[in-house]
Amino acid sequence: MPRDHRPAKSIRVLLAEDQGMMRGALALLLGMEDDIEVVAQLSRGDEIVEAALLHRPDVALLDIELPGTSGLDAAAELREQAPDCRVLILTTFGRPGYLRRAMEAGAAGFLVKDGPVEELAAAIRRVLTGETVVDPALAAAALSAGPSPLTARECDVLKASVDGATVADIAGRLHLSESTVRNYLSSAIGKTGTRNRAEAVREARQQGWL
Repeated sequence: MPRDHRPAKSIRVLLAEDQGMMRGALALLLGMEDDIEVVAQLSRGDEIVEAALLHRPDVALLDIELPGTSGLDAAAELREQAPDCRVLILTTFGRPGYLRRAMEAGAAGFLVKDGPVEELAAAIRRVLTGETVVDPALAAAALSAGPSPLTARECDVLKASVDGATVADIAGRLHLSESTVRNYLSSAIGKTGTRNRAEAVREARQQGWL
């Protein structure tokens, strides 16, 4: 029987990524590191907290755009439910707004997916020592972009309108009056410098504000 040369105390990693091929590749490559063990692989954001409480990972490696719950929302939940678990956001989209939201949610790191796996493994080790690890180019972009101009309610209204919902639909979903919804939409369109709500949604997503 072959001996396991893995150290007695491996770093336990939870991996949440909705693309199966990417998830499998990351798990395989990270598992080849002597001191890292992938203890859970998930495709949905709304499974993250339950899996973390079950498997007790040291680090949760989360994509942002996940079905069920975004990686950013899951990061905020993990801060409350599993405070000992360090969160490292790994995303295809290096958007400045995402970085700010990740840090606000308590993430310990933020990297884009096109980096080498050795860099990712090093980041996992570094966040465990208490460091914050952020992609340098993204950090510079976030500083120059400034904070999101949208209020939480304006974001809610934009999110509720992404599928072509009418003002009445949005009002019903968010328990607001139609006039209030129109005011929020108008304000969001003005702040994003766009001409209509479809453009406002697109711009807010591009900036990582939604």
